[in-house]
Amino acid sequence: MTVRKYDNRDIPAMIHIWNEVVEEGIAFPQEELLTEQTGAEFFAGQTYTAVAVNDDGEVCGLYILHPNNVGRCGHICNASYAVSSAKRGLHIGEKLVTDCLAQAKAHGFGVLQFNAVVESNIHARHLYERLGFVQLGVIPRGFRMKDGHYENICPYYHEL
Repeated sequence: MTVRKYDNRDIPAMIHIWNEVVEEGIAFPQEELLTEQTGAEFFAGQTYTAVAVNDDGEVCGLYILHPNNVGRCGHICNASYAVSSAKRGLHIGEKLVTDCLAQAKAHGFGVLQFNAVVESNIHARHLYERLGFVQLGVIPRGFRMKDGHYENICPYYHEL
């Protein structure tokens, strides 16, 4: 498994994986699906976008990296990760997060912050904590799940 900067040939697979996570409605705050046009614009508009590809060149996951705020807080970045449902459990997420930490630092950020990790997303939370992220607390009922109920969110950060 290799993590590299995306190129335009990757976009259809990236859109499929991103939309899969959006449709699941349990991790990303977005509700609108990406189209070929909006997806290309979305991924190009990030500070850095990467894909995880297997030995056959298949895109198995991706991440986006971008500022979390502006001005005096512009040194803090944010990221989102998506792994194909068919490829989960293969430690692709760990490779994506590890690469993202290096890219965040290389792009001049000082802190990587996650604003809204859903409390029930245990696999992601364990991964973040194993990689040195610190939980900032809990925001009660901060995320509306696809079925309409609310779950707590847990902000995390990692100094770079």
